[in-house]
Amino acid sequence: MRYLNLEVLHAHRNSAPSTMTRWLSALPPALVIASMTMCEPSFAAVAGDREGAPFVVADHGASDAIIVVSPQAGRYERQAAEDLEKYIELMAGAALPVTRTQEAVDGALASGRPLILVGQAALAAKPELSDRLASVVKKNPYMRADGVALWRDGSRVYLAGANDESHYFAVAELLREWGVRWFMPGAFGECVPEEAQLAIGTLGLAYSPPFEIRNFWVAWLGESAGLEDFQLRNMMNTKNSVKIATHALGSYTKGLGKNPFSVPLSDPDTAEMVAHQVDALYAKGQDFSLAMEDGLYSSPFQRDNELMALRWDKYNLGPSVTDAMLELLNGVATRLRERHPDSRSKILFLGYSNMFLPPARDMDLEPALFGTLAPIDIDPIHAMDDPQSPPKQEYKAILERWTKLLGGRVTIYDYDQSMLMWRDLPNPSHQAFERDVKIYRDAGVIGFTTESRMALATTITNLYLRGRLMWNPDENVASLLEDFYARFFGPAEKPMRDYWDAIFEAWRKTIVTEHEYFVAPAIYTPELVARLGASLLAAERSVEYLRAPGRRLSRNESLYLERMRFVRLGYETLKSYMAMVEAAATRADYREAVAAGESGLRARDALSDASKSFTTTRLEKGYGFWSGEVRQYRELDALVNGEKGRLLVLLPLEWSFRRDPERSATPSALLGDPVDLTFWRAHAKDYDLNARKDYPADQWERIRTDLYVQAQGIRAADRQSFVGDIWYRTDVTLSAEQIAANPHIHFPGLFNDCELFVNGRETARRKQQALWWHNDFRFEWDASLKNWVRSGANSLALRCHNPHHMGGMFRRPFIYAPVEAKAQ
Repeated sequence: MRYLNLEVLHAHRNSAPSTMTRWLSALPPALVIASMTMCEPSFAAVAGDREGAPFVVADHGASDAIIVVSPQAGRYERQAAEDLEKYIELMAGAALPVTRTQEAVDGALASGRPLILVGQAALAAKPELSDRLASVVKKNPYMRADGVALWRDGSRVYLAGANDESHYFAVAELLREWGVRWFMPGAFGECVPEEAQLAIGTLGLAYSPPFEIRNFWVAWLGESAGLEDFQLRNMMNTKNSVKIATHALGSYTKGLGKNPFSVPLSDPDTAEMVAHQVDALYAKGQDFSLAMEDGLYSSPFQRDNELMALRWDKYNLGPSVTDAMLELLNGVATRLRERHPDSRSKILFLGYSNMFLPPARDMDLEPALFGTLAPIDIDPIHAMDDPQSPPKQEYKAILERWTKLLGGRVTIYDYDQSMLMWRDLPNPSHQAFERDVKIYRDAGVIGFTTESRMALATTITNLYLRGRLMWNPDENVASLLEDFYARFFGPAEKPMRDYWDAIFEAWRKTIVTEHEYFVAPAIYTPELVARLGASLLAAERSVEYLRAPGRRLSRNESLYLERMRFVRLGYETLKSYMAMVEAAATRADYREAVAAGESGLRARDALSDASKSFTTTRLEKGYGFWSGEVRQYRELDALVNGEKGRLLVLLPLEWSFRRDPERSATPSALLGDPVDLTFWRAHAKDYDLNARKDYPADQWERIRTDLYVQAQGIRAADRQSFVGDIWYRTDVTLSAEQIAANPHIHFPGLFNDCELFVNGRETARRKQQALWWHNDFRFEWDASLKNWVRSGANSLALRCHNPHHMGGMFRRPFIYAPVEAKAQ
């Protein structure tokens, strides 16, 4: 961090809660704030150091100060002055005039009245402020250099930045010191304390963040209302302020292949064709993208295949396209540099961490090339230095290789969040990002452009905390969360801390490295859901007094109640979803699952009605979405309730289980011999969730069928996700009447290629695409048992070959008798 002459404020207010006392002492010195934590009326808020005579900006609704902004102010500079005016009035009831003409600026400067000068007006009135900014901002930035300076001389305050948006950041920093927060976009997420007095003590700050790019965008038709203001107020760039890599290559390679993914990448003619089309842009010094399209590349070109064969991508289960793609990009950049040696144009490209690993060869990359690294499909839960996640440690090596190859010309395209997609359950990310951001800083990356869905019931404080950490990677997240609980929930601070801390802790401690909604039961256990319900009930009781008949609510009191309703609806959504999963996956009670699912969807609809930014439901078509999951359970119910089938046997929840990663076990050990659980009965207690990775592969164990195997601790000894063969065994007794009913076995939730064995004989095979998301999202398999089972005891065995991520069953199987359709 680059600070100059910043005085530290450690003032405590009589009305401040004890948690805030701890928070103030833990904050980084430059960001210690004197304002009150809860959004309730207090005596005074002081920005800067209280020592010495403060400059009183507003006192009991009155002020003599003027906000001075240049008539030539840029868009964000002008907004900074207007927002300063707005929030001072909201906090203290004082309306400060804002200059809007040169005559008004000149009059204010000559008036002798107290002034708050913003942006260009501040730099013009105090030229040395420019020197202070210049001393902290990054020299020779790749994209842009942000920085702020806040200074007070007597009754004049100067707020300025290194560019138009930074002028706004300077004002946002002052407002933050007075206690204003923007935890989420819109009025719902805004906390504005009510103050009798606003003052500024000794103030002298100059700071520049280490990252040039700090933003996020809303994908998947998510709600974007309030997005730009939220980013500005939390020190993030707006979407138009920096150029980012977007899918573009296909528009320049039209006609070279049957589709954008089959072009001859390493053919010099391709490089020449692309270079010709972008020549004018490069000559003008404009930045442009040649980022790969969003799909899998293959090529009939021999050289491409030779280069792709150099490295196998285990994340995408295919050859890496990197070496061939870099032949093209380097070829384009070399041609353009030779033609226009003075151009400062940047050629942006996109590298997914799967299918675009670092090149297998040593390469010198052209200086015009700027990479955007996207850690798609690599554990979004854990940090790069977390021993629980070998994939994330591998990603760290990928990152370091790219930053070395590109000399730091790397932007991170990360995701917040792809987890639990479309279920709108809380999915925090700060437990990883607060550690990763320091690794990114030390690696010298340019910054971040994050893909989000907004969906605040899922992301909660993720985007706010990201903004703070991108601005200052050394921020204390625990302190930021204490601040959030107090300001956002007011009287419900303590039980809401218990509620959210329990969620954050569950995500922090999980061994799960996979993603999507299959993960939910591994995180949101019945015990956690019950604990959350108790904390929420306590929180609601703590604000019940606000609902007293005839009570006139303040703005902040009304917001406390709105926020409690937000949490309540979010909890009902979560509780119902988990009840649905338990009913379907654990008990195969599909009628109850449908009822719970519909109840959860109603709660989620109420969240959507409260604000479109709370959820994302606009793309809900198909079985991959929550509504589709409810539809699937309705269809499964028809197989057991007599409509399309009737239940014969609900198979056991727990089956015997064996790992065979190298296919080294003998067929008799897996199929013919009785299952020997002697070792399991003696030692099961020694293998908890963390230790189960060390369970002997040559011994049978027991496993549940309602959760995929990795989430139950089935991992390699080095904590990598288990890949290879996994075996399930159980016995089932059938009567002669059941056998005569044409029994079918149905697996309602099953990953991977599988073979079914009945009484030691293979009876059916099931093919699946190796990458789970390329399959039908029903993940069901139905196999006839007719002619394979016998009256009495039968042995069932299932072999699954897991190449990637989730393996095995995740919904309990059953045997049913199909009901023949009646003739019309």
